[in-house]
Amino acid sequence: MLKTASKLPFYTELQSVIRPDAPSRTLAIVLAGGRGNRLLNLTDRQAKPAVHFGGRFRIVDFTLSNCVNSGFQRIFVLTQYQADSLGGYLASGWSFLSRDDKRFMKICPAQPDMGKTYEGTADAVYKNLSMLERQDAADWVLVLAGDHIYKMDYAAMLGEHIAAGADLTIPCIEVDRATATAFGVVKSDARNNIVDFLEKPADPPGIPGNPDKALVSMGIYIFNKKLLCDVLREDALRQESGHDFGSDIVPALVASGARVMAHRFADSCVQPETGGEAYWRDVGTLDAYWAANIDLTKNAPGLDLYDTDWPIYTGRERLPPARFVCETGPVQAADSIIANGCVIESARIKRSLLSNGVHVGANADIRESVLLPDVHVGRNVLLGRVVVDRGCILPDGLVAGFDSAEDAKRFYRSPNGIVLINAEMLGSLH
Repeated sequence: MLKTASKLPFYTELQSVIRPDAPSRTLAIVLAGGRGNRLLNLTDRQAKPAVHFGGRFRIVDFTLSNCVNSGFQRIFVLTQYQADSLGGYLASGWSFLSRDDKRFMKICPAQPDMGKTYEGTADAVYKNLSMLERQDAADWVLVLAGDHIYKMDYAAMLGEHIAAGADLTIPCIEVDRATATAFGVVKSDARNNIVDFLEKPADPPGIPGNPDKALVSMGIYIFNKKLLCDVLREDALRQESGHDFGSDIVPALVASGARVMAHRFADSCVQPETGGEAYWRDVGTLDAYWAANIDLTKNAPGLDLYDTDWPIYTGRERLPPARFVCETGPVQAADSIIANGCVIESARIKRSLLSNGVHVGANADIRESVLLPDVHVGRNVLLGRVVVDRGCILPDGLVAGFDSAEDAKRFYRSPNGIVLINAEMLGSLH
């Protein structure tokens, strides 16, 4: 069972002011155009939101599933870098969203050949403004990032936005001050009014009463639609603007005296009833991506992929079940996720995640590693704390993750010791 926002006391109090049709009168805009340079070679041929995660999902599936589960089913997805990699997946994997005025997903790629490229997050929405304004039945706009892993009831946040009479609501989480330099940092008063917004400050302000923590933006925004259209037009005329929500739009609205509210993620997070901290992960670096995948192999992970109350939807790949082959000895698999289509031959797998279609040869030993779809692992291969890119063929006897000097010569090794292997790196071994 899950603890959803609809079971929280504050949500019950909001029922008298939440319009039951509010989610259906909201447009969701998913910003999914980024490359994700910090994921290195994993995004050489695909946008970051299209990268596989959790065995059978894509990163973007989590944001889109939150939309559907929250009742927000009028969705625009703005793509740019390697647009075909994401657009093709969404067109096939998310085709269950019917295309009518009340329930649809529309993919909106930037078109460089027509002079339409996105210079910032706000610019991406501005250059699709006519499409947004044609949606006469919409009163609110939910702007989302397509590259984070979390479960959230957006309807609870919208209810709080409406009840407060806010112009803009920004969901926030608490992080260590040392890491807050990578985020937009929020200063709010006792009523959750945002009084200052600092984009990636060198010295983030602490939270009153908890100075070692900072309150940061999750990069999600609920705007009143008319206000959003107005501020985007104004921002487009400012030559000094970077046309970004965090750097330009939000600080300008706060300075103007608009009602900008901070929403606490803990009030709308969907998580196991056993509790724990509200789960949200930015998987933008190799280390963070590896850690978030490996976390799923725990007995009680912070993100539950197996619940039916708040499912994560994804493309339907027609693959057979995983199969263990024990001709030369037993298969030993512990604390691991083995996705559909995998074939494991007399190998040892511990605390690892094997995505769809992985084949592991006899006597291989895989420890704390993430293998993306269609990887073929040869016989007697030894892996430890490794991420293997999609479609790689690891030759018999390969060892990676145990000798830092050797790993650095052949592959990419992160400062924290996570090894990335892709096809080009393997090709240079010959």
